[in-house]
Amino acid sequence: MTDPAGPPATPTPPTSAAVARRAGVSRATVSYVLNGRAAGRVAAHTQARVRAAAEELGYVPHAAARSLRAGRGSIVLMAAPADAVPAFGPLFSHFLAGFQSALHHLGYTGVLHGAPAASPVAAARAWAELRPAAVLALHGPPLDAPAVELLRRAGTAAVLTHGPQAPPGAHALFLDHREAGVLAGEHLLARGRRRIGVVLPAEPGLAAFAGSRLAGVRAAAAGCPGAEVRPLDLALTEESAARLAAAWPALGLDAVFAYNDEYAMLLMRALQDAGRTVGGDPEQIAVVGADDLLPARLLRPRLTSVRTEIAAPDRIAGLVDGLVRDPAAAPAVHRLGTFRLMARDSS
Repeated sequence: MTDPAGPPATPTPPTSAAVARRAGVSRATVSYVLNGRAAGRVAAHTQARVRAAAEELGYVPHAAARSLRAGRGSIVLMAAPADAVPAFGPLFSHFLAGFQSALHHLGYTGVLHGAPAASPVAAARAWAELRPAAVLALHGPPLDAPAVELLRRAGTAAVLTHGPQAPPGAHALFLDHREAGVLAGEHLLARGRRRIGVVLPAEPGLAAFAGSRLAGVRAAAAGCPGAEVRPLDLALTEESAARLAAAWPALGLDAVFAYNDEYAMLLMRALQDAGRTVGGDPEQIAVVGADDLLPARLLRPRLTSVRTEIAAPDRIAGLVDGLVRDPAAAPAVHRLGTFRLMARDSS
C-alpha cells in the first residue's frame, strides 16, 4: 500500500541566516568566518561562537551561491568521457589522486566530469553551469574557439585542452604519444627486429593514443630498409588474445609493441599458451609494453616497457592556480610529461 501522506519531505538545509540567529551575529559575520575572511574583522570568541552554531545546525556553505557572488568558483573541472576514464589505467588514476590533493591544498575542488556532449560548445555549456575556475579538457575532441569563448564569458579563468595546439584563449597540455612509439620502434629495430606488429586496442577511448603510437613506430621504421610495421587489432580479453596468437605464424612478425603493459601481458600469455616463446633471442618474439606497471616487472620474462614520466601533480596544480590568478596570461603549450624505455628480458 502507498502512504496517503506521500513520501517524507526532503529536509530543508540550514541557512547562513539560521547560523547567524543561533550565534547572535549578522549574516555578514557568518560569511566572514565560514569563508576564511574573519582575520582582523571578527573577534576570536565570536568566530568560535559562529563555528559552534554552524556545527550544531549542520550548516554547509552553498558552493554554487558562493561562486555566483564571487564571479567564479573554486572548482577545477577535469573533463573526460565516462567510458574513457577506465581506459586511462592506473597511471592516470595515480596522477588524478595526487592532482586532486594538490588542488585541495590550493583551495580548489577537483571534479571529474564525464557527461557526454554532442559538440564542443554543448560540452562547454554543461561545464559552465558549474561556474568552474578552470577547465581541463583531458580527452575527446579538442575544444574549439567558440567553446573556449563561451567558458571565458561564463567566468572560467583558465581553459586547458589536450594536444600540441589549443584554440585562441586556451592553453594546451601535451603528452606526445608518438614519442612512445618512436622509443619502442627504435628499441626493437636496434635488436634486429624488422617485422613489427603494433596493437590497436578495441576498447573505446584509446584510438587517438594508439594511432599516435603506431605513427611513432612507423616513423622509427621509415629509416630502416626492409622494416615492416603492421597494425594488430586486439581487445582486452583472453579470447581475442588467443585468436591473435593462433594467427601469429601466418603474420610472420618477430616483434610487437602491445600499446601498454596490460595488452602486452595478455598477449604474452596467449603466445606462450600457443607454444611461442617470448624474449630477446632472434628466434623468440620480442614484446614491448608501456606504462611500466609493477606486474610487468614481476612477469617472466620481465617485460620491456615504455615508462610514462608524468609531471608532478603539484606542478600541474600550481600551473592551473597561476593561470586562474592571471587569466590574461599568454596561451602556451605545457608539457604534461615524457617517455623513457625500460629494457628488460622480453625484447
